Amino acid sequence: MMSSKRRGEIARVLQDEGTISISDLAQRLGVSLETIRRDVKPLTDEGVIVRTHGAVGLPQHLGEAPFERRMRENASAKRAIARHVAGTIRSGDSIMLDTGTTTSFLARELLHCRNLTVVTNSSDIARTLATVNGNKVFMAGGELRSDNGAAFGAFAIDFVSRFNVAHAIISIGAIDAAHGLMDYNLEEAEFARMVLSRGGRSVVVTDASKFGRHGLVQVCDFTGFDELVTEATPPADILQALGRAGARISIAGEDTRQESGGDQAAGG
Repeated sequence: MMSSKRRGEIARVLQDEGTISISDLAQRLGVSLETIRRDVKPLTDEGVIVRTHGAVGLPQHLGEAPFERRMRENASAKRAIARHVAGTIRSGDSIMLDTGTTTSFLARELLHCRNLTVVTNSSDIARTLATVNGNKVFMAGGELRSDNGAAFGAFAIDFVSRFNVAHAIISIGAIDAAHGLMDYNLEEAEFARMVLSRGGRSVVVTDASKFGRHGLVQVCDFTGFDELVTEATPPADILQALGRAGARISIAGEDTRQESGGDQAAGG
């Protein structure tokens, strides 16, 4: 039978992450897949957790709006990435952020800064940073989507194209070694591409779960941005692609930012 200690550990992880894959849960708890599947079964039978598509989650989290649910997925990794990037931004800086869960975490980490100029298409980011600390927030217009409260399309792209900022930061849905940054929606990909072009420094933020995924639409190849910030070392093929493009990689929690050169990439 499952120990009360491990039952508590499962509950704690789900409170932190909202939803998590069975394999990741087993790794977090240091047990085998067989053990975690056996542990999960009575909890799903009791309705304490819900299992779907190889993942488990708390029922109230699985019933949330898609964006709210994504905010809870890999939340600790996204928070670490956001904290790392926030450490490179100073009061008085200008930044452009697209909509995304990691960029929303970043907005919260930027509450320690003052007098920021912020350009975004995300109502969540705008609400977080507007009217506080002397910030100026400019939000792209257009119809807001119901799932994430963000504006896309020609109006939004035209609006942000008028700004030049110090830091242009996007989150991304997929990174493929052969195709670079990818997304699953054409309008989101087009908007992200424009954001990257408006910054003196262009940064991509993503957690490691996006590595090796293949999206529907290319945002840009690896030459289209300056820096990738993540919480874990990417696979060797992505490291090599970054190195060939001369892009930097920063690992959240490490003290130094490094060039992703050929020798480092080969070491994986």
